Amino acid sequence: MALKIRLRQQGRIHRPFYRVVVTDSRNPRDGRYVEFLGWYNPLEADNEKKINIREDRIQYWVDQGALMSEKTEALVAQAAPNVIKTRNEKKLAKLVKIAAKRRARKKAKA
Repeated sequence: MALKIRLRQQGRIHRPFYRVVVTDSRNPRDGRYVEFLGWYNPLEADNEKKINIREDRIQYWVDQGALMSEKTEALVAQAAPNVIKTRNEKKLAKLVKIAAKRRARKKAKA
């Protein structure tokens, strides 16, 4: 099951409101979801009331392999930058490890 963290549209006509949810990538945009992680209200003027995201649960699902959509990633970067920071650090550590293995193999050949 390919999990995605994405926005689920709520609200009414001309009054959009979104939930940040974890769902199977094959489900429709407004379909069934696994877990509710927060919400986003683009019409709210106050920034504190505009985005509400549960950082610990986002981090949990990212660690489990869930991918974020572009818009959700931008919202998480605003509301919970630590999640993006740790994800980037893990990617960098993985690349460094691969490069070290490559250098060790090349040294062993020579």
